[in-house]
Amino acid sequence: MRKIFWTIGAVVLGGMFGYSSTQAQSASESRPKEFPGAPIGYTDTPMLPAGKWHVHDPDRPRPSVIVPGETYSLSAAPPADALVLFNGSDFSHWTDEHGNDTKWVIHGDAMECVPHSGYIYTKEKFGDFQLHIEWAEPTNVVGHSQERGNSGVFLQGVFEIQVLDCYNNPTYADGQCGAIYGQTPPLINVCKIPGEWQSYDIIFQAARWDENHQLVRPAYVTVIQNGVLIHNHQAILGPTGHKILANYKKELPETGPLALQDHGNPIRFRNIWIRPIADEEQP
Repeated sequence: MRKIFWTIGAVVLGGMFGYSSTQAQSASESRPKEFPGAPIGYTDTPMLPAGKWHVHDPDRPRPSVIVPGETYSLSAAPPADALVLFNGSDFSHWTDEHGNDTKWVIHGDAMECVPHSGYIYTKEKFGDFQLHIEWAEPTNVVGHSQERGNSGVFLQGVFEIQVLDCYNNPTYADGQCGAIYGQTPPLINVCKIPGEWQSYDIIFQAARWDENHQLVRPAYVTVIQNGVLIHNHQAILGPTGHKILANYKKELPETGPLALQDHGNPIRFRNIWIRPIADEEQP
């Protein structure tokens, strides 16, 4: 993920959020010696709330690496009450940012991003939900840091869970695979070898506003990657952006689409299903 400008506008189905990406560069980028052209962080960005790290700070400790189990929820069949968003056959639940047919393609049982064709969005919108999605990085490894196998899963169209090839690929901690981009790194790095299928199982709770349009609860997310917990009911600071401190200055709709990012890399996705979650009864 490089840079997201999010605006509420008449883009997808009258209420979705639109984005554009840019090739942002900074004189303060930090580059690893082994990859002299690969930016892995910035020091000219705002400080995160804890006051320890800049957004995309190159010195923020990166999560330890472990080897995940081989399968976990790969090819998991959807529960009876799930909405299957992609089963390998068609894009009937998806559209591009303008509400038109996507230019992404289907190979076998997977959809593949066609670089520079744009994000894709679900036609349906969701509030709180359980999401299952599987993805695979290109086997042809090209680039370093944020330029390698970059995509993202955008919850409600605005909160990004990063997809990135972080197998032996250093980058800034809050931008690595599994991060709540620009905010919170994953607890652990459980990335598989490029080309192998990986899974996200995500529990999402949307932000809440009161009748006076004041934020009463931020969005929260729990993420399991390849069978390993990487976010445990983690608060989200606000909609995703690049080199900014996320916030909730604007009230968000109660529901939003699921979006998959085109960052110029041919990432594959398959077996995508979602279960809307009702509010729990209060004691």
